[in-house]
This record gives sequence, structure tokens and C-alpha cells, in this order.
Amino acid sequence: MPPTGRHFSESCMECSHRGLRLFCSLTDHSLQRLDEIGMHVALPSRAVVFSESQASKAVFIVCEGQLKLSASSSGGRTMILRLAGPGDLLGLSATLNNLPYEVTAETLEPTVLKSVRRADFLKFLQTFGEVSSKTAQVMAKEYREVFLDARRLALSGSASGRLACLLLEWAASAACGKPELRFTMALTHEELANMAGTSRETVTRLLNQFERDQLIARHGSSLVILSPDRLNLLAE
Repeated sequence: MPPTGRHFSESCMECSHRGLRLFCSLTDHSLQRLDEIGMHVALPSRAVVFSESQASKAVFIVCEGQLKLSASSSGGRTMILRLAGPGDLLGLSATLNNLPYEVTAETLEPTVLKSVRRADFLKFLQTFGEVSSKTAQVMAKEYREVFLDARRLALSGSASGRLACLLLEWAASAACGKPELRFTMALTHEELANMAGTSRETVTRLLNQFERDQLIARHGSSLVILSPDRLNLLAE
């Protein structure tokens, strides 16, 4: 079953969001083939889609929901690298290189994915030129996101700046060009601290401060950026 309370289309052809998502904005002919080779998988919150070092057998297109991508050290330390949402491709690099998955992908909320077996996806790339072009754009986007994440951690001198940067990035991604900067905060404060390179206590304090300063508003798990310009000044 798809996530409760969300409209979900079983067909990529009928998805109302296809034009808003980089990889999904394909022609009808390509999307029809994607529907034929893909299989939908509905997962609950905190389910592992694939694990780091596991042999790559498929790519996964996120249709609905959020996931966290993380990597672990031999000593057991785990770092959350980024969040993935609708339209993202998971396992792309590993699939193209025929290597194990570099990260662990875990759902943060009820999530729907479209799974495409490696062999079918590679043939899909070879058959449709626009799919190859979109895949290249996705990889370029992922490279930029990795660069910005590294820049944020290395160059931002304050925890407030790193946290502000994360909130702005997630809000912009969830907005898909819409004016309201709203997203679902599915991470715990501990996980958010992991990404911001700080402590859980600091994250809790900063979120409360941002709210008092009317930079953000929180309603349950929903977070709205009220003053992106002021928040951006912290992120610089």
C-alpha cells in the first residue's frame, strides 16, 4: 500500500509530479517503458532499502517519502551523508560501475520506490538517448550536492550556519519551485546533529532560537522557513 494520506499513481505516465522532477520529466514513450521494467515497492518508516557494501542489483527511483543515506566506518561510527526525496535515484553510481552500494539507504517515513533491475536499467539507458542525458544530469546534481555538503562542513564556522544551510537546502528541494518553503522534518535531533557536525543539545537549542526569532515555524513534524533571507545570512 502507498503511504497513508498521500495521492499516489502506480504509473509514471499518470504522475502529476513528473514535470517537477529531473529524472521523471521524460517523454511518454520513455516513461511507458519505465513503467514496464519498474516495480513499485512500498516500505514503512525505518526500513533499509539496501546496505553499504551490498552487491548492487537495482536502482531505485523515489516516488514518495524521504530516506537517509549514510556510511559507516570500521569502528562503527555512522555519518548521514544526505537525504533523498521524490525524484531521486538511489544506487545509480554503484549500478553503473557494477560495484557494491557505497551507502545504506533507510526510509524516514512510509515510502514508495520504483525498483528497476540493473540489467533492465542499463538497457533502458542504451535504448533511450534522453534517459542517458537525464542520468548524466542526475549524476552532475549529485556531484554538486556532495561538493556543497563538504563545503558546508569544512567552511562554515558555526553550528548555527551549518544548521541554517541544511534547513534551506531541504526546504528548497521540497518546494520544487513553489514559493512556500515547507518540508517534513523526519530526522531526529540526534540525526540532524550528525549532519550538521554538532551535538543534539545544540540542535535543539538552535531550532528553538530560530523559532523565537521567527526564522522558522514548526507544526508537528512540518517545518516552514519564514525568513529565508535572514536564515541565509547565518548560512553564509
